[in-house]
Amino acid sequence: MGSLRGISIAIFVVQALLASVALVSAQGSATPSRWQTLSGEAPVVIARGGFSGIFSDSSFGAYSLALETGPSDVILWCDVQLTKDGAGICFPDLKLDNNSNIATIFSDKPVTYLVNGVSTKGLFSIDYTLKDLGSVYLSQGIYSRTNKFDGNNYQIMTVQDTYTQLKPLGFWLNIQHDAFYAAHNLSMRSFVLSVTRNAKVTVDYISSPEVAFLRNIAPIFRRSSTKVVFRFLGRKDVEPSTNQTYDSLLTNLTFIKTFAAGIIVPKCYIWPVDGALYLQPSTSIVLDAHKEGLEVFASDFYNDVPFSFNYSYDPVAEYLQFVDNGKFSVDGVLTDFPITPAAAIDCFAHIGKNASKQADLLVISNNGASGDYPGCTNMAYSKAIQDGVDVLDCPVQMTKDGIPICLGSINLIESTDIVRTGFSNLTTTVPEIMQSSGIFTYNLSWSDIKSLKPVISSPQSQYKLFRNPKFQNAGKYLQLSEFLRMANTTSSLNGVLISIENAAYLAKQGFGVTDAVLKALNEAGYDKQTTQKVMIQSSSSSVLMKFKGKTNYQLVYKIDEDIGGAQSSTIDDIKRFASAVVISKDSVFPENSAFLAGATDVVSRLQAANLSVLVQTFRNEFTSQAWDFFSDATVEINSFYVGAGINGVITDFPKTSDRYRRNRCLKRGNKIPTYMSPVPPGSLLQLVTTDYLPPAEAPKPYLTESDVVEPPLPPVAKTTSISTPSGTVAAAPAPNGQPKVAASIIVPLMAMLLAMYYRFEI
Repeated sequence: MGSLRGISIAIFVVQALLASVALVSAQGSATPSRWQTLSGEAPVVIARGGFSGIFSDSSFGAYSLALETGPSDVILWCDVQLTKDGAGICFPDLKLDNNSNIATIFSDKPVTYLVNGVSTKGLFSIDYTLKDLGSVYLSQGIYSRTNKFDGNNYQIMTVQDTYTQLKPLGFWLNIQHDAFYAAHNLSMRSFVLSVTRNAKVTVDYISSPEVAFLRNIAPIFRRSSTKVVFRFLGRKDVEPSTNQTYDSLLTNLTFIKTFAAGIIVPKCYIWPVDGALYLQPSTSIVLDAHKEGLEVFASDFYNDVPFSFNYSYDPVAEYLQFVDNGKFSVDGVLTDFPITPAAAIDCFAHIGKNASKQADLLVISNNGASGDYPGCTNMAYSKAIQDGVDVLDCPVQMTKDGIPICLGSINLIESTDIVRTGFSNLTTTVPEIMQSSGIFTYNLSWSDIKSLKPVISSPQSQYKLFRNPKFQNAGKYLQLSEFLRMANTTSSLNGVLISIENAAYLAKQGFGVTDAVLKALNEAGYDKQTTQKVMIQSSSSSVLMKFKGKTNYQLVYKIDEDIGGAQSSTIDDIKRFASAVVISKDSVFPENSAFLAGATDVVSRLQAANLSVLVQTFRNEFTSQAWDFFSDATVEINSFYVGAGINGVITDFPKTSDRYRRNRCLKRGNKIPTYMSPVPPGSLLQLVTTDYLPPAEAPKPYLTESDVVEPPLPPVAKTTSISTPSGTVAAAPAPNGQPKVAASIIVPLMAMLLAMYYRFEI
């Protein structure tokens, strides 16, 4: 049951979302002997309800997108439900109210039925005929996902229509509730037999969590190509026909083998995680099942649900853990985002850490590997080096005693625990630096700053996505000189990037940050060596002009606002003092309500002027990415590199970017698979119906000459240095130049004055 409108929309999905590239099977380039699956072949990708991470589950749009972005042999998963008149439909649940608009179509009140002994309330498929459901449309049932495609009015499809309209190479029927339907005089067995005997439908897999149902149908398919698969639910859940827990059934795989060719298990059965979401040692379930001749399929893969911190929010890394760990491989994965396992299996599995680079993409860290450890600490820098970064970065800040250090922000509140220390009363407001108040590095000595605990950044914490809590305070901060020594002794690095901000204000306070950087670089020997390049980055043209002509360092101009373009004269101005430019992701692909709205010509115009284009900031958390990138950092990087042609990325997670440029699919020319093709910007937004469209946003401003041209840096003011013992509260200079005296100093001072007064009075 599928409307012509639904079909036409799905065809548009195919045309708009995907590059016109030939499909390549997920087994395309991997040597079969490498796979530790039961068959020795590559694992299969099973699309649960289609590409249900984007479109409504079991809709024509979701199934179509799965076929186009997954491997050519992607298997479409259909959760089979029965209607009042015995028709089989593809729908994710017994109840219809969560994934459709049925409650707005019918005025029926929810009813309560026993489902596996549990009272369950809702609107059930068994109370509606197939004709009744003809006016019901599917909707997105997971509320954290976008509902913008619900206006496409995808109809509920029958099992037969799903197969005949989409013609997948693999088709999987999941029968979740045979016992429930039998209790209401509906035979799932009869329905399955009618479908499998239909010459127009080929069913490759039939699964169920109910032993009795599978034992009943297994003899029918014993000599058939259709595989029967037993589905495990939660370990403590009770299987209704045996009255055993699934945990108990797991200990008797020999029994399972008597009626099934494989098992499907939640991924935590294979790689458990503890209560803090860290990986535990793998179980033996895959190896045990393979010994019994059972295939193992892993379920519960979602790009947009937090998984183990060990994967650093990288879904490709999670799939590789299941298919390429050196010990075993599952035989297939059940996913809401089939594009990701397709790429993991075909492009990334078995390439090894030292595989040659297939892409000329520069990888620059953002405060080291700040996605895994507190930024700019020794641990963040060591992790970035280990993860294959090309250029290690140090944002330079100045301490009260004139020492240049590496720290992501001049405001210590953003990266340390200073608000929980005795220095918390040093809060000031400096409009030249930021509008809100802060505690600034130049108000504390280096010894004071060293006493603070680093704090890991979690830029997506508003969505409850936190980074590596076990190591949230790990590591120590470094002086610039220590950072340079570390980098200079690391042969894998191409260079370092030194970032300088607030130089004009600091000069007025008596801190010559540019001179301090030059001195540190010279003392580290960077002015003489050519092995590693030095990049000096700033959003201030006056800073870069200070370096121009004095060194051979590469000067990088950072545009610190989103732009929609740049005047030719402005680009010419930038060329006078820089050879590379840093721009935001929005300056390449502007967004509207988390959808790509299109593409600018900023990259091409800057590159036409021989300026390298670096883009920031790439993060793995799915909430940092547009919907168009399918909650997958690799899809995003690929779209910026292949689609926009950028020269480099600045990232919190260097490992993801380094692995991307080593994937084998990048060098396939016109045979590159669709799951490694760039996303056409704006294509998803075109599929949103008028009533769901977000308001149009104003275009980004153009970069003008006045944004770039600045007066020279002021001379460094002469100040009297006041040494402050470590651990004491220093008097912080206020914006007006007057000291901000701490209350702890005023009290004893007043007491002393009063004592002197009374002494002389007497």
